[in-house]
Amino acid sequence: MAGRTRTARLANVVLNCPDPRALADFYRGLLGWHYQKGQESADPDGDAWLVLTPPDGGPNLAFQRDRTSIPNPWPEPGQPFLVHLDIDVDDLVAGHEHVTRLGARPLTGPPEPGAEQFRVYADPAGQVFCLCCQ
Repeated sequence: MAGRTRTARLANVVLNCPDPRALADFYRGLLGWHYQKGQESADPDGDAWLVLTPPDGGPNLAFQRDRTSIPNPWPEPGQPFLVHLDIDVDDLVAGHEHVTRLGARPLTGPPEPGAEQFRVYADPAGQVFCLCCQ
């Protein structure tokens, strides 16, 4: 790729949801990211598209209003879900307690010492994400 001009880059990961402000607030509480400038205050006419920006750069996490519900975020065994977020945490037990307080629903059992170092959750809109501990 030496000498080639970059023509594309990932700008946003977008989560469709019925209430962008509520879901953005959930991920803001989880990640500690901030709203894109001008989106800090709720705006009933402008909350159909919201963006959280990471403090260290990289792709944003955006939220777009979509009334479609997610009927079953956790598929039957052998049926993969299409896309999910992996969120790294330093302590899986503390991370579990934090996300459940924020409104996440566990889709796998609570973390146990010495067990697999990830757990699966549904966010308040029903979309799947994992907490991972390296």
